[in-house]
Amino acid sequence: MGPRITVVGAGVVGLCSAIRLAEAGHEVDVLARELPLETTSATAGGLWLPFLAEPPEAVARWAGLTLDVLLELAAVDAAADAPTGSTTGVVVREGQLLEAGRPPWSATIPRIELHPTTNPAPGHDRGWQLSVPLVDMGVYLPYLVRRLEAAGGTLTRLPLTALPTRGLVVNCTGLASRALADDASVHPVRGQVIRMTNPGLTTWWMDESDPDDLTYVLPHARHVVIGGTAEPDDWSTTPEPATAERILEQARALVPELRSASVISHRVGLRPSRPALRLETVVGAEGTVVHCYGHGGSGVTTSWGCADDVLIEVEKVA
Repeated sequence: MGPRITVVGAGVVGLCSAIRLAEAGHEVDVLARELPLETTSATAGGLWLPFLAEPPEAVARWAGLTLDVLLELAAVDAAADAPTGSTTGVVVREGQLLEAGRPPWSATIPRIELHPTTNPAPGHDRGWQLSVPLVDMGVYLPYLVRRLEAAGGTLTRLPLTALPTRGLVVNCTGLASRALADDASVHPVRGQVIRMTNPGLTTWWMDESDPDDLTYVLPHARHVVIGGTAEPDDWSTTPEPATAERILEQARALVPELRSASVISHRVGLRPSRPALRLETVVGAEGTVVHCYGHGGSGVTTSWGCADDVLIEVEKVA
């Protein structure tokens, strides 16, 4: 048994990293200013799809490893016949990715093909069909907490003004790493979303043809997440009414069935962006820190792959 490990941050990356460590036999404590359902991860639409993360080769590898885990979790829920009372919140849904070029990560997934029609959606003459995991974060994050605790790990709310200086620390603080890791390259990319009632949708839609003006419709069992925005260096977490109107208008144009749905809530999340996702170990006079942050819009998509590498880094120095 090595030293007790402190994981700082309780979003999806921190929880997955802590689980990997605890299930490998390490003693793990998670400390966080925000509990899981208060984090940026809780705002995420939950679609497995690489977005706003670099470098592409490493992101594709982490995403592929995460895809394998999410497919296994979806299979467990499907076998338990729990689409509405899901234990993990992970399902596999077919969807439409509306962009002209073949995605650079397409080799990661089992199947992706051109949409059979020349008009897959209003205003689009080309699109891709694929089936990937879609994660209900309101169900998934509590599942991760239960799994952590079952492996002997702990989760404690504790606001920190600096990373711990004793023992081995895993830093998964996302945007807070700008201060906690003294990394000015970390910056927010603001994402505003709307949660709506589900009028019976089972197919997701993602329009990335204009990265500055995203439109996506992500149907879960009881609700639909629609969005969105990708506004760099915007720190506001207050939903903007004009933006909400634009999101609603574009989503309803893309998926007309949403005209019969009603709005449940508005939310904003600040994606922790960085020129390159940082996953490295720093050994200093005040202790050892494994940094894992800068996932942009790919936290869910790369979480388990990054957690695997966090475990490797920890076991090099533990």
